[in-house]
Amino acid sequence: MDKFYVITNMQKDPQLKVAKGIQKYLEKRGKECLVQEMAQSDIIQNYKYTDPAKIPLDVECVLVLGGDGTVLQASRDLVERDIPLFGINIGTLGYLAEIGADYIEPALDKLILDDYVTEKRMMLQGTAYHGRKHILSDVALNDIVISRSGRLRVIDVNIFVNDRFLNSYSADGIIVSTPTGSTGYNLSVGGPIVSPSASMILLTPIAPHTLTARSVILPDDAKVKIEIERRNGSDEEAEVTFDGDTSVKMKGKDFIEIEKSNRTVRFVKIDQISFLEILRRKMSGA
Repeated sequence: MDKFYVITNMQKDPQLKVAKGIQKYLEKRGKECLVQEMAQSDIIQNYKYTDPAKIPLDVECVLVLGGDGTVLQASRDLVERDIPLFGINIGTLGYLAEIGADYIEPALDKLILDDYVTEKRMMLQGTAYHGRKHILSDVALNDIVISRSGRLRVIDVNIFVNDRFLNSYSADGIIVSTPTGSTGYNLSVGGPIVSPSASMILLTPIAPHTLTARSVILPDDAKVKIEIERRNGSDEEAEVTFDGDTSVKMKGKDFIEIEKSNRTVRFVKIDQISFLEILRRKMSGA
């Protein structure tokens, strides 16, 4: 690799010390490197922090400094560019960032020498409807969450897979996640952990009001429809959220259709630490 672009989380690298250090290191080795500070974009734009139009067309890798949230946001902002991302964690240990701050220079050396592989991660595409009216479409790398909104009571949802009824839940909500997202919100509510290199769709109820509710794992070609049910003639209040970012309010008889997106995110892997090793550390509290 010869041309790099750095996205940094200003809250974790406020003086750009880490970002500028990376830029200086790469330029000393004859490589090109630009640094973009993370800043809130204008609300009329299609990105939140990173303007993809500002990244040169010949950039070979985007280095993302921050935590899992920063990597997640970068993947959403740059999904149309299909540029490999390399996460550098300058916070606590995460799942999406490839390395920690103490391994930056050896990692950059590997990237310069092309000693790496890229790993594709699947995304979800979701489209929410009010009647026949389309109200929001977006993609998610981690998950699409349908949760209660307004008054603190459960919502009733009906779930269909490939136009066939699967089940109804009374719960705080439903998480539809990718394998990458299995270690996020899905994990915190007792959902299964799946290798991020897999390709499947996970359905996990949030605090279901039944003792028999379990997660359901579907093949990646499944098409899921989740309908908000009406309770006693009144509209339920719910909200659909994509990767904890974009969201839309929903009511009774509104529904969302979710399937595997034709877009993917590519992560650069240097095999410095495996998913299983990260998982072991997390589970042991290390």
